[in-house]
Amino acid sequence: MSSVMEIQDAIEKLSPREKSSLTVWLESQEEPVMSEAEEAALLARLDKAARELEAGKGVPLEQVPGMVSQWVTR
Repeated sequence: MSSVMEIQDAIEKLSPREKSSLTVWLESQEEPVMSEAEEAALLARLDKAARELEAGKGVPLEQVPGMVSQWVTR
């Protein structure tokens, strides 16, 4: 029997809560998939955000929860 089959058999014996915990752990082990272009765009947005914060254009943390719904509908 292969190691993968042994692992699958062991997983079948786990409780739903244990399977859920295992799922979370397995997903945390995956490498994020991002293209070079996506990474460059993300870094550019982060740089822009850092410049805006340094210029005093940020939003106070306590105001963020009330603004989230506006941001997601844009």
